[in-house]
Amino acid sequence: MKRLLLLLLVGIYGCGLKNIPHPTASPTPLVATVTPTVTPLAPLPTAALGDVKNPLILALAPAPRLDADALNASKVLIAHLEKSTGYQFITIAPTSETDLVDRFQNGNAHIGVLSPFGYLLASNNRSVEAAFARQQDGNTFYGAQFIARSDADFTPYFDSVKNENTADASTALAQFQNKKPCWSDEFSPSGYGVPLGYLNQAGVQVTDSAFVDGQPTVVRAVYAQGVCDFGATYIDARTYPGLQDAFPDVLKKVMVVWRIPNIIPYEMLVFSGNMDNDMRRALLSAFVDAMNFSDSYAAMQTLYGFDAMQVAQDGQYQDFRKVVKASDLDLITLVK
Repeated sequence: MKRLLLLLLVGIYGCGLKNIPHPTASPTPLVATVTPTVTPLAPLPTAALGDVKNPLILALAPAPRLDADALNASKVLIAHLEKSTGYQFITIAPTSETDLVDRFQNGNAHIGVLSPFGYLLASNNRSVEAAFARQQDGNTFYGAQFIARSDADFTPYFDSVKNENTADASTALAQFQNKKPCWSDEFSPSGYGVPLGYLNQAGVQVTDSAFVDGQPTVVRAVYAQGVCDFGATYIDARTYPGLQDAFPDVLKKVMVVWRIPNIIPYEMLVFSGNMDNDMRRALLSAFVDAMNFSDSYAAMQTLYGFDAMQVAQDGQYQDFRKVVKASDLDLITLVK
């Protein structure tokens, strides 16, 4: 009987279960776990290059120690550049040219002066572009020459009266096959890198080289005989002060076999490859003006040794680039 009553009650409650509230204690409310939505802050705008918060970086000439005169000169030059362009500048002092090339690549330098090999190294990774070429005696390029003893078994292919070569490089240089050269030093464009490039282009293989430390020393070594069969120097190292005093017949005893055209540049003032055209134009104009004012002109002389300069473009250095490439020398080893 009790079992029957229990079943009837379950049936009644079951039929109306949806309409009957649970007569128990208040349920624990569910607490939703909400992940807060974080609205990221908008990135701070990067200050434009040349702004006070992102100034242009002017590099002093590479030196192991900071030179007080160069630092003072940089302040004079920067004052002129800031007035002319409206851009802001700061100065860095690279300890070596390798350091400066790295700074250009890393964006830690925007204006500076590089050697010919330093320029090739930096321009190969597009971190710099040529801006100005230093002039010497009115020229921005110079040549080199192959020299040998006049009484050696070599044929000269240079006419000193007409000041011109009488044969192409392949013809003139073929006679140096398996001969020993004297080079000035491994960092010299005219006394090593470029002449070696010409020999390689002509397919001429030489024997072990002698590095004699200086281009006048190359002339002395060729004159003396026994050290090397031929040498290479700038034009014309035979007239270096003191050589003709020591060797009055040097111009007769040491002949020019062939001359390399004027493809070797002097130092270059370069700009960062990241500059836009408007900034580049403004800086070109400012540097041209700087050479017309006595204080900023003196600053350029002190900083970089520039007495005169000319606007330059990368395309002007293609012949130099090709010959240095032909030398098979590693540019990194040619930059101090």
